Amino acid sequence: MFSFTVAAVVFCVVFLAELPDKTALAGLVLGTRYRASYVFIGVATAFTLHVALAIAAGSVLALLPQRLLAAVVGLLFLGGAAMLLWQKDDGGEDVRQPADQSFWKVASSGFMLIIVAEFGDLTQIMTANLAARYDDPVSVGIGAVLALWAVAGLGILGGRALMRRVPLRVITRVAAGVMATLGAWSLYEAFP
Repeated sequence: MFSFTVAAVVFCVVFLAELPDKTALAGLVLGTRYRASYVFIGVATAFTLHVALAIAAGSVLALLPQRLLAAVVGLLFLGGAAMLLWQKDDGGEDVRQPADQSFWKVASSGFMLIIVAEFGDLTQIMTANLAARYDDPVSVGIGAVLALWAVAGLGILGGRALMRRVPLRVITRVAAGVMATLGAWSLYEAFP
């Protein structure tokens, strides 16, 4: 039986936990470069899969070795920062849209980014714990998915609005700096 109360509690908890996370940053960067609807479909699909895994796994995800997980996430962040900093720039601020804007390329890019970046993330573990606590997988799943979709949508739309005021080169460098900081922090947590 579906519980609006459980779904609302899960939505609030997951939304607030994910808002300052890498997802908003990833959505912002992808939203500046690709068609927003294509990005959202890929990202939303990945989040749905993550929530399904978290619900199915229950609280087992919390038992993963946290140091190993932090090290992998740290290296992925540093790799992402390096890719942003050293990507080919054709010299102009008009490098707003990559050449290939096909639905499958854009949606799969968003999907793969979220699948890799969010695996074992705090909100996935939190969703697993909430599913175990409330013993209501449908309500927890719907609340978590809607929260993650809301954060992704805000990031993607925020990226589009930001592009109207700030050059892509500046956004890319700031995003790379944030990713490098998150990567260094994750590695610090992995190797105290």
